[in-house]
Amino acid sequence: MDTVVDWLLDSDPALRWQVERDLVGAPASTWQATRARVATEGFGAALLARQDPDGQWAGGAYFPAGPEPEGPGQPYTATTWSLNALREWGLDAAVLGDTAARLDANSRWEYDDLPYWGGEVDCCINAFTLANGVWLGADVDGLTDWMLEHQQPDGGWNCEWVEGATVSSFHSTLNVLDGLLEHERLTGGRHPRAAELRDARHRGAEYLLERRLLHRKSDGELVGPWATEFAYPFRWKYAVLRATDHLRAAALRDEAAPDPRAAEAIGVIRGARGTDGRWLQGERPPGRQWFEVDVPAGEPSRWLTLVGTRVLRWWDGA
Repeated sequence: MDTVVDWLLDSDPALRWQVERDLVGAPASTWQATRARVATEGFGAALLARQDPDGQWAGGAYFPAGPEPEGPGQPYTATTWSLNALREWGLDAAVLGDTAARLDANSRWEYDDLPYWGGEVDCCINAFTLANGVWLGADVDGLTDWMLEHQQPDGGWNCEWVEGATVSSFHSTLNVLDGLLEHERLTGGRHPRAAELRDARHRGAEYLLERRLLHRKSDGELVGPWATEFAYPFRWKYAVLRATDHLRAAALRDEAAPDPRAAEAIGVIRGARGTDGRWLQGERPPGRQWFEVDVPAGEPSRWLTLVGTRVLRWWDGA
């Protein structure tokens, strides 16, 4: 395993600082110094350099401005995807300066031309916006209310609610859970509706755990092949690797033990690990991105290996 960790450490600062913190147990001063390099080196610096003067990326909120690009899949170059990446890579929000104000003034959703920080009707998009907004210091209190109002009776969320859906989606639920956890972490749980938001997060996690992170409740069948397929960047798709990494972060936040109902999902993750301790890149959703941040399908992925290793260490350590 030391060989794997050494391989992971030989990486972009966006990944390396997480290896130092989560796998090496390095002092905070060490991983924080590496994290600070995200703003000036590698992936982080390259993405920062592509920001438009008006605060956006690619001239759009969720999709680039201009005609649809040729090729399959949606593009991942616009503002929301760029902010997601920078936040997940650990960029200090202060580096982005007045980006929140510029987006407030200049960015509108492609759906109904709605203002950026107010969100729109899609649960996943609003979850991304909630997390990015609290990170950048924008007023996203309206989105916390929206999340509470749009939780389904079964405990999760579904982006198709606007089409009349009354049961939850694995994809939508996990994206909202990530957004709620990030909001709670960055506000320190100090919010007028903090208790309601935390309860909503726990109910959403319960929706997934009732299904063992893998199965439809109605017939016990695998919810979809995507649940056991791993590829980075994760984008919006559900997979048990993402789900268990969320549970790990939430358990650390809640000072709770791993839930035994995740055992089958952990077995899937363990089974996908190669004999050399690495996970291979899977097939990603197609779509243009600014630049490559991981390897082609079939090659050992540092990002997946980071996440898989820290999930298994968390589970086994408990």
